[in-house]
Amino acid sequence: MASKQKPTQQSDGEVVYRRLLPSASGGKKESRLDPTLLPLIAGFALLLLLVWVLGSLSVRRLEDTSSDALALEHSHATRAGLLLNLRVALTKLDNEARKRMEATARRELSPPFDLRLDSARGEASNLLAQVDHAPLGELPNWRKFRDDLAAYVETTKDKDRYLREGFARFRDVDAELNELINDSAIEEQQVFVRADAMQKAATRSIRIWNLFALLAGLGVAVATIWQVQRRFHQNRLSTEAARREREFSNQMLEGMVSAIAAIDRRDRIRSANAAFLNIFPQATIGSSIHDRVGSSEGTKLLESATASHVETATYRGRWNLNEDGVERAFDVYSSPLEIDLEHGQILTLVDVTEAAKSEAALRRSEALAAVGEAAAQLAHEIKNPLGSIRLGIEMLSEYMVTAEALKTMGLVNRGIDHLNKLVVDVTQFSRRRELDRAEFDLHELINSSLDLVADRVQDKETPVEKHFARVPIRGNGDEEQLREVFVNLIGNAIDASAPKSPVSITTELVESDNRSQSIEAPARRNGALVRIQITDHGTGMDAKTRARLFEPFFTTKKRGTGLGLSMVYGIIERHRGRLEIESAPGKGTTFVIRLPLADLAKISAVRETAPVPRKPNLNILVVDDDERVCEVIAEYLRSDGHTVVVADNGSDAIAQVRRKTFDVVFLDRAMPGMSGDQTAERIKKSFPDLPIILLTGFGTLIEVTGSRPHAVDVVLGKPVTLGSLRQTIDKLLHAA
Repeated sequence: MASKQKPTQQSDGEVVYRRLLPSASGGKKESRLDPTLLPLIAGFALLLLLVWVLGSLSVRRLEDTSSDALALEHSHATRAGLLLNLRVALTKLDNEARKRMEATARRELSPPFDLRLDSARGEASNLLAQVDHAPLGELPNWRKFRDDLAAYVETTKDKDRYLREGFARFRDVDAELNELINDSAIEEQQVFVRADAMQKAATRSIRIWNLFALLAGLGVAVATIWQVQRRFHQNRLSTEAARREREFSNQMLEGMVSAIAAIDRRDRIRSANAAFLNIFPQATIGSSIHDRVGSSEGTKLLESATASHVETATYRGRWNLNEDGVERAFDVYSSPLEIDLEHGQILTLVDVTEAAKSEAALRRSEALAAVGEAAAQLAHEIKNPLGSIRLGIEMLSEYMVTAEALKTMGLVNRGIDHLNKLVVDVTQFSRRRELDRAEFDLHELINSSLDLVADRVQDKETPVEKHFARVPIRGNGDEEQLREVFVNLIGNAIDASAPKSPVSITTELVESDNRSQSIEAPARRNGALVRIQITDHGTGMDAKTRARLFEPFFTTKKRGTGLGLSMVYGIIERHRGRLEIESAPGKGTTFVIRLPLADLAKISAVRETAPVPRKPNLNILVVDDDERVCEVIAEYLRSDGHTVVVADNGSDAIAQVRRKTFDVVFLDRAMPGMSGDQTAERIKKSFPDLPIILLTGFGTLIEVTGSRPHAVDVVLGKPVTLGSLRQTIDKLLHAA
């Protein structure tokens, strides 16, 4: 430990622990056996004999006590078990007799031999024989219960007699049995009391015997007073053991990862381990914490942690220290310590850098989830009027013939598409999309992502430098979502760079401990990671911007939703990867992605269904609490030749279905009162063959995640188009 260093020349302090050297031996050699030990040996022999006798008597007494207590408990347990069996048999017999009576009352045919009733009656009779055995048969309440139970058993043999007397006799027998069970519970407490009394008696006896043994031991102890030479020898052994214990404690403190230091009342470092001296390289044993023992942040930490005296272990808070450009977080604790008969304290610094990063990531995930949920609700409310506008524009476009009018309609449709894309982005961000894993080639995936941003590369004449690993890297993941990651990060790098400023993309295989992996070996290994670096030479970011980079709706661009990097972070997290940022003002930015190479999975193909011809002149029910959406959809369906009935709530829809026959039902999901899911279940219960189409702002996500309600045939996402309405109706009718 650092306390073994040479102490300073200050006269008012010293190191807490000093290494004690064994004193040199001198004098005559000790004799192997001192004559005074003979009485001690005899005394020890007598003490051992006394201990043996005392042990034997104690064991014998405990065995007798345990045997008696066990006999009491066994007797009570046997009686309690008999009562439980009687309860079961009586209940079974009564149930079977009642069933026979009910069958007779309903005039049902019954077999000539009721085996189940006979079996129950036989079980009760067998238990009656056990009641006759001593000592139960000698107890008055048990004899009365036995006679009443026997009479009840005889009553069950005759149907008419059971009808007249069975219920009264069962009530009496049941009451007597309950009373016996209550008595058994009281008897159980008495058994415990008796067992406790026997145990206390045995304890008193053993204590008396211990007193005699103590007196004998006292005589032996008096003899040891004369054994001064033995005592000196023991002292030397104790001193050596203490020295070894100190050395062990010092080694243990030196090996601890946490930094530990002993600070006296005058704020001097009296002892410290290697971890503490690594954090404060200029600290020495005996120096004051107010001296420059480390960085300015480290000095503030020590001064704040020792500013007040503590009586118990106290948490001093979490501190961040910057060591050679690397930020580390420490939890600081103070504990009381007495040094030179004065109050001091033990200062402990626990490195929680990784835990702090994990906590920050957890808080970021919770914030993203909360903001995403609120954004999803807003997006859902936008989709209802957006759907009405789109359907109205499409219906108007069928009657417009001039080029100027069609051009205007096209501009409106493009605006609707842009707004719908924004709503879809917000919806996808708010929901945790499941991964559609498949095998992919990383380099091909990056190249295809570059193709999607080729126009931005050409506009700014950005050179893209690719430093790929020498062998193909194949992994398992959601290729589409990973492409979103690369397109977003590469696009941001291009936007942050000046014209003709290069953007570099690097791929590398690394081990789980961040060491580079040899490229000569095959790339597919368990525990291997792939590291992707996307670097630009733009303006960079300060610490404040980096801290908010993954917040939803935060952006430094003039245009954009601020959701891109939040979605990127979520996708990487779902792939069990890590996303890190290295950036400083004026030094550009590097995004580092670490992804595990998972095992390959089978890929299932998806078949496409061919379009089917439409069936005109259908009876359609449209249900939506939004009057505008309801009327727009109904007007379109009427213009397509269908008969349409509208309803604004689930109860009205159910009433309409019961009054009239419909071919298809369009049903909004989010309605006050009875929801669309509940309405669909009640309609399907009465009309299982009636097709139901659910309209919702989360249609795409419901189909992808497989959470479609079981009473719904098709989920259609808002805003709907004329083509999607026609195609959905045609597919449903063709399937039917």
